[in-house]
Amino acid sequence: MSQAPRPATAAHARGPMRHIEVGGSPIAMGRAHGAAFASEIRRYADERIALASNGSWAGRPATRADVLALAEAMLPAHRDYSPPLYEEMRAMAEASGLSPAEALIAGGFTDFVDAVRGRANAEDTCTAVLVPDALADGRGFLAQTWDMHDSATEHVLMLELRPERGPRALVFSTVGCLGQIGMNEAGIAIGINNLAAAEGAVGVTWPLVVRKALMQDRFEDALACITGAPLCGAHNYLLFDRRGRGANVEAMPQGHVVTELGDTPLYHTNHCLAPEARRHEAVRPPALMESSRRRLARAEALLGGLSRITPEILVEWTRDPEAICQRASEPFHIESSGAVLMRPAAGDLWAVWGLPSENEYRHFRMHA
Repeated sequence: MSQAPRPATAAHARGPMRHIEVGGSPIAMGRAHGAAFASEIRRYADERIALASNGSWAGRPATRADVLALAEAMLPAHRDYSPPLYEEMRAMAEASGLSPAEALIAGGFTDFVDAVRGRANAEDTCTAVLVPDALADGRGFLAQTWDMHDSATEHVLMLELRPERGPRALVFSTVGCLGQIGMNEAGIAIGINNLAAAEGAVGVTWPLVVRKALMQDRFEDALACITGAPLCGAHNYLLFDRRGRGANVEAMPQGHVVTELGDTPLYHTNHCLAPEARRHEAVRPPALMESSRRRLARAEALLGGLSRITPEILVEWTRDPEAICQRASEPFHIESSGAVLMRPAAGDLWAVWGLPSENEYRHFRMHA
């Protein structure tokens, strides 16, 4: 994929996607991650704990002590769900000077606030698509923006994981988070969209679900990591593999709905599409619900009717100024902090740091 350079304003210019390679045991990988970004991770954790406490995201205020106590209560669920990933998170926390509870909030913030929530929230994040093989020269795509509170953008990076056991993986993430969007050498790709649960639970936050799925080498096993997780909050997971199998999962603490990819693209933003999932969805501010619906309609309009979808088309899709590439504004301060395109059959991943419309994608290659 070639593309002409695009101008970036000083306010939104980012360098090439940051990249760090970590390998070995779970503890070694966690220590390397935490030591490399210790001060930044602490700053990011403090910011997210404040956001979880002040009511702007959870819908009701809580004290810092209450928020940390809730996170502490969730640690056993994380340990039981994946002991290796729990050890990696603990090692990362220790190396960066955080408690495990603080690290849990820094990484799993958007799920965590579902558990804090009273009745409302202010998140409005991500636009995603699964493109079937039939529309992509036999090698389909999972593509998405990652939209978050604008202060998160500076913390974006790419993790290259080389564990002592299991497949290697490329993972788009933020400092202090085990993983958000990624693809492994077995050809498993996973993406996410935030959803809002009316009632959260003491359970597992979504970064562990993403990483556990990327520890698998079979589509069915990766899907089971999602559907079998005792979730803390609501998320939409998109799964795709090198054989063209794909699924969209609307996952709530109370259950999940799986939609399999067929011959046409599957699109998702930040509201539930399945009636079974909508029963457990939180009431959201009208402006955010309208944004989610508008982005979904725009995503379909831009790609609908195309007989062939290429990486270049998807790059421009993420840069769409009308709806998909979000710029921070009052009162929610949500922006597209980055975006990812993954083509598992070819082992290609493209990622951009910051607004896709004003920054360049970096190409990563995952060789089997």
